[in-house]
Amino acid sequence: MRLGITLDEDSGIHGNVSQHFGQCKYFLLADIENNKVKGVRTVVNNAVHGGGGCVAVDEILKHKITHVISGGMGMGAQAKFASAGVQVFGYSGKVKDAIDDFLKNTLGGLDACHEHGGECH
Repeated sequence: MRLGITLDEDSGIHGNVSQHFGQCKYFLLADIENNKVKGVRTVVNNAVHGGGGCVAVDEILKHKITHVISGGMGMGAQAKFASAGVQVFGYSGKVKDAIDDFLKNTLGGLDACHEHGGECH
């Protein structure tokens, strides 16, 4: 499986989870096998608030993620992930801790972000 995590800075697992999905500058991609991280890499979010239609969702889906972690996300983006079969989790804090909690199966869901009327961002 591949986990996608939102980042504001290119600081990898030592960075903080971005609190705004559509405005994150980077995605951290973590490949997980047998409940262990097998590799991580950071990629640029080329769709930083690139307009309506949940463009950032399409951007991260190009990387074949199966799960996503972000601090905040509109309902449109969450619905688009659900349609793609990608499970969404919420987290505030360090990326490394988010991954650890994901592996322990202790992450919760993500409430709707009401900024922009709760639309895709």
